[in-house]
Amino acid sequence: MRRLLRLNDVARQQKPPEKSMDVEMDTHKHTIRELEDVAGKSEVRGDDWKVALQRSVKRLHFGSWEEKDAAAKEIIELAGDDLKRRQIMAELGVIPPLVAMVGSEVVARQRLAVRALIVLANGSFTNRALMLEAGILSKLPENIGISEETARQEIAQLLLSISAMAKFPTKIIPIIISILESNPNTIETQESCLTTLHNLSSVLDNIRTLADTNVVNTLIRLSSSKKVSEKSLAILANLVVTLAGRKALEHNTMIPEGIIEIMTWEEKPKCQELSAYILMVLAHQSSLQRLKMAKAGIVQVLLELVLLGTPLAQKRALRILQWFKDERQVKIGPHSRPLMRVVSVGSPVGQRSTDEGEKLMKKIVRQSLYKNLETITRRANYGDGDSSNSKALVISSSSKSLPY
Repeated sequence: MRRLLRLNDVARQQKPPEKSMDVEMDTHKHTIRELEDVAGKSEVRGDDWKVALQRSVKRLHFGSWEEKDAAAKEIIELAGDDLKRRQIMAELGVIPPLVAMVGSEVVARQRLAVRALIVLANGSFTNRALMLEAGILSKLPENIGISEETARQEIAQLLLSISAMAKFPTKIIPIIISILESNPNTIETQESCLTTLHNLSSVLDNIRTLADTNVVNTLIRLSSSKKVSEKSLAILANLVVTLAGRKALEHNTMIPEGIIEIMTWEEKPKCQELSAYILMVLAHQSSLQRLKMAKAGIVQVLLELVLLGTPLAQKRALRILQWFKDERQVKIGPHSRPLMRVVSVGSPVGQRSTDEGEKLMKKIVRQSLYKNLETITRRANYGDGDSSNSKALVISSSSKSLPY
């Protein structure tokens, strides 16, 4: 009783605490009454439901390996979509023996146990906490990368369920990276792993651990794939706002070129917004990063994003362009007056030089905008001839999306 109550405190309190019951095999009379109540309301009525579950619990605890396999299959069938049944199964102690089966060297038995745990984890934070307490992470195969693709997908799904808890061990991270780095991988497996990492990156205390691993390199690599780019960029956006995450990105050889390339994906507006956000944070108060971006040709891409991007992408692109404009003004300012002439700060001559620099910078930006507008319009006309291809040329600065 006390043990289950403690697990309820560990689990995220998104739902009312689940009722705890005694899990000893010889003292669960109250549980049997609960079984009878559930059986009366379920599709499997009467003693069939009660007897089947009692038989499965007994086999899991005391049966041979073959009987344990049969019991795991029966648990999957009996659990179904019934949350109450899953709670009662956990209270009867089915989770520890299933976790032990995950550590089996027999792949078929291992996968059967993983599937049963996925069913039991569905909708129950207490069941997930029981799995962690039983040592599920230590039972997973060490070389997940060499497992079958379907097996990796099932393990990724189980880890995703566990990561939805308020507190979870960071031991999940290397397992997830191992799955993501394996080949081949289905989109479903990648999405499960990336969603798990997003759950991890949403907790500030986990950022340093994530940054110290190889996860940044993996995420940047996956961000170049349009099928999972948005999820990868969302995680990078969570990382870049911290010092540890920002340093990890700055030291990657694909930064900033890889992210700048993503900003050109007109068919992926959300990816454009996220990539612009990442570059905006990297460029903020970092002249070195802005220099690298300028050499990579970011100004041209930013100008196109200002013309054709979403309102939020336009806003972020304009912010970065403003920094380049300010730096250009600083460089132009000293050379816009005679070299041998000393002008005091705040004097009319100094103000006139500053104004001239601003006018020159505005002229350069205006000429670039007109040039890019002509190029983009011509490119659109070469498509299907529909003038509607030249879309959204009016820049809007309003947005109800994420803060920029």
